[in-house]
Amino acid sequence: MAAARDLRATETAEAGGGDAIELARRHLIQPWPYAGSVGAEARALIGEGDGIYITDSTGKRLIDGPAGMWCVNVGHRREELAKVMYDQAMALSYNTPWYTMNAPSAELAMRIAGHAPGDLSHVFYTTGGSSAVETALRFMQFYNNVRGRPEKKLILSRGGAYHGSTYLSASLNGRPRDRDWMDGADELVIKLSSPDPFRRPQGMSLAAFTDFLVDQFRDTVARLGADRIGAFVGEPVQASGGVVVPPDGYLGRIREICRDNDILYVSDEVVTGFGRLGHVFASGDVFGIDPDMITFAKGVTSGYFPLGGVIISERLLEELRRSNHPDAMFGHGLTYTSHPVGCAVALKNLDLLEESVLAHTQAVAPYFQAQLKTLEDLPLVGEVRGVGLMGCVECVADRESKDPLQLDKDVGKRIDGHCHELGLLVRPLINMCVMSPPLIITREQIDDMVGILREGISRTMDDLRREGVWQG
Repeated sequence: MAAARDLRATETAEAGGGDAIELARRHLIQPWPYAGSVGAEARALIGEGDGIYITDSTGKRLIDGPAGMWCVNVGHRREELAKVMYDQAMALSYNTPWYTMNAPSAELAMRIAGHAPGDLSHVFYTTGGSSAVETALRFMQFYNNVRGRPEKKLILSRGGAYHGSTYLSASLNGRPRDRDWMDGADELVIKLSSPDPFRRPQGMSLAAFTDFLVDQFRDTVARLGADRIGAFVGEPVQASGGVVVPPDGYLGRIREICRDNDILYVSDEVVTGFGRLGHVFASGDVFGIDPDMITFAKGVTSGYFPLGGVIISERLLEELRRSNHPDAMFGHGLTYTSHPVGCAVALKNLDLLEESVLAHTQAVAPYFQAQLKTLEDLPLVGEVRGVGLMGCVECVADRESKDPLQLDKDVGKRIDGHCHELGLLVRPLINMCVMSPPLIITREQIDDMVGILREGISRTMDDLRREGVWQG
C-alpha cells in the first residue's frame, strides 16, 4: 500500500511538471482504442485553444480543423462563456432534476423550441449526443407501450450512419469497423442503404438513385409491417460517415412515408444543429422537414460544457396525456439532466449564434465549399463534398472505379500527420479527411486551411508513390 501511495505521489508530481503523455500511457484509456494498445497509448496533447487555433505540447499552433469534435462552434477561449460558467456555478452549481428544477433549463427549452420546426416544443436534456439518441429511442418505446402497441419497436437506420456509443444508439451505427467487435441490439435495428450519391451504382442517375432509396425504404416498411416499426433515425447529413449530403428531396419523401405509416421520424442533429449549416436546426431551415423528434448536443454549448437533448413533438406528448394510462412512468433520466451550468452556458452560446455567428456562417460557407472543391484537381482526391461549414475530401486509388486505397486504409492518418507538421489538425476517417472548423473562421483562414490540406495530400501522394502503394 505504501509503495502504491508513493507511486501515485510521484505521478502527481510528474503531472504537475507536464509529463501528461507518460501518465496517459500508464493510466488513461482513450476512446475507440485497439486491443493491442488499450490503456497503454498517448495521443496528441493539446495545451490550449484560442479562436480557431489550438496549441500542441510542443508549442505548435494548429488550425482546429474538426472544431474539437464538430462542436467548438463559436471558437476557443470565449470569455463570455467562461464567465457564465463561473457565475452560474457560484449561484447554483447543481440541483437534482428528480424533484427540483432550475431557471436556465426552462428558459433554454423555450428558446430551443422557438428555433425548432413544426410542433417540436418540449425539451428533455441529456449529457451528450449518445444519451440524446438513447433517450429518443427509449421515449419511442415508452410511447408505443402506453398506446398499447408493444410490438411497434423496430428501428430503421442506414449504412454510413453514426448515432453514438451507448447500447441502443451504437446499435444504429452503420460505418465500417464500428461494430466489428461490439455487441448491439441487432434484433431491433434494420439497416438501409446509405444515401451517398458518390457511391451510387455506376451509370445510375441521381434521380434514379433517389427513387431507389425511397423504394427500398417503402418496401422495407411493407415487408416488416408498419405495425412493427417504431422509428426511423437519420442524420440530415451523415457526419462521421464522411459528410454524406443526401440527394435533393430524399429526406422529404422519407418523412412522408414515416408520417403515412405512423413511424416516428427522429432527426439526429447532434452535428448539424446549432450553426454548422448556418441555422440553429437544419431539419426545417435547410431540408424542409418537420421531424417528430430532434436530437442535439455538441454545438449547443460549443463544447464548453457537456449537454445534449431531445426536442419532442407536442402531438406525441398530448397523445400520452390523453391515454388510458395516466400513471405510466417514463422511467428514464440522468443525474445531470437539465444541469444548470450547462444550460446557462447554452443560453449564452445561443446569444452569440443569434447575434452574429449564424449570419457569418451563412456568408462564409459558400467560399469554404468552393475552396475545398479546388482540391479535386489532385489525382488522389476522388470527391470533395459538403454543405455549410462541414466538408469531406475522399481519397480513392482509381477515380473510375472509386476504389479506396485497399493497400493503405490509413491514408487519412498520413495526410493528418503531414498537416499537423504544417499547422492544421485534420479529422482522418480511413481514406477521408473531414473538415468542420469553428464557425468564426474567416476567408483568409479558410485559404490557410485549404493550402495546408493541399500540401498534406501532395506529400502523402509522394509517400505512396515512393513506397509503391499507389502510382496515380
